[in-house]
Amino acid sequence: MKTATLAVLVLLLAASAQADVLRVVVDDVIHPVSDEFIGRAIDEAAARKCDAVLIVLRTPGGLETSMRGIVKKIFESPVPVIVWVGPNGARAASAGFFVLLSADVAAMAPGTNTGAAHPVLLGGKNVDEVMKMKMQNDAAAFIRTIAQRRGRNVKVAESGVREAKSFTEDEALAQKLIEVVAADVPSLLRWADGKPVRRFNGSTTVLHVAGKPIRDFNMTLRQRVLSAIMDPNVAFILMSLGMLALWAEFNHPGAILPGVVGAIAIVLAIIALNLLPTRFAALALILVAFALFALEAKFTSYGVLGAGGVICMILGAMLLVDGPIPEMRVSLLTAIAVSLPIGVIAVFLMTLVIRAHRNRVTTGTEAMIGEIGVAQTALGPEGKVFVHGELWNATARAPIAEGSRVRVRGVEGLRVMVEAAD
Repeated sequence: MKTATLAVLVLLLAASAQADVLRVVVDDVIHPVSDEFIGRAIDEAAARKCDAVLIVLRTPGGLETSMRGIVKKIFESPVPVIVWVGPNGARAASAGFFVLLSADVAAMAPGTNTGAAHPVLLGGKNVDEVMKMKMQNDAAAFIRTIAQRRGRNVKVAESGVREAKSFTEDEALAQKLIEVVAADVPSLLRWADGKPVRRFNGSTTVLHVAGKPIRDFNMTLRQRVLSAIMDPNVAFILMSLGMLALWAEFNHPGAILPGVVGAIAIVLAIIALNLLPTRFAALALILVAFALFALEAKFTSYGVLGAGGVICMILGAMLLVDGPIPEMRVSLLTAIAVSLPIGVIAVFLMTLVIRAHRNRVTTGTEAMIGEIGVAQTALGPEGKVFVHGELWNATARAPIAEGSRVRVRGVEGLRVMVEAAD
């Protein structure tokens, strides 16, 4: 019995000590969370002494700063890094092109493409030709050093930046941008097994990955939440709903729930916008929109102020995130779908508030003022009056005969101040 138990423990220890392949799936735009996620995966692979890190890449591109951070981590990784663009139909465009070429082994699945890495001016801003040339030369020099260090076709890689060329998997393989076209991960690892790879530091390592267990490395809960809210459309929706909820709380103090929900949504939006290339000046347009909604409820403009508020909110949404690719900007459909309902709701809520302030008070002691009653006793100047269905102690400015009609002009504690109604 003891021998069997010991054997099981030895097998478990051997299994735990066995090196494996750490798989990381990047299926999103390249942003700071992607950079952090890949960095943690590489550190985990180094700590576990894994045979390789496999990055399954599907991305339309992303931020240059985050892309450079990922490339730097791949270069410095003590564990060989394999990047595979897959499965079928995937792409590694723009920033993804740099990440693919920076790998020790670059691979693509059938029916995939890469390239189109010409630097994009944030928000489509017009700048002079010198600045455009500087940005292009900087990106071209970066892709040249990546391709040269990895032994790939420098000239073709540079054309993917300067001429924004895209390459199918067969074109990339034929022009020596990648090493292999693999239909799936197992076939990729079988091909790579026994292959020597030249590391960024000049050393050579032989891969031993065939048949090795593949362990998935997933994002933490914090990273998943950040990755979700860093979608510019989600960030804009959170900010808009948060502002509307706070608007409702300020107009109806004590409701509590709108204030709590609004505060949480605003904080999440601020966290996301702080990590994204945000034009905070665009927030001014959104604030102007809410101001116009309030004016629409206060003044009769026949919808002009409300329409102006909706237009300001749509423009603010479109200019809010200054992303280099369409996936990193607020879409027009989202801007319209959010701005129109929020404009209607904000005007409606403000109208209710203004009407409530204009209406005469109908509850409490203040509701007594102006009420008509009947003197139950002679007031000279004190006596009893019947008003609002109740018998009150009353004080009059001048004597009032019993049975006369009186009007309440004030309330002091449990006594009403009255005057003759006629």
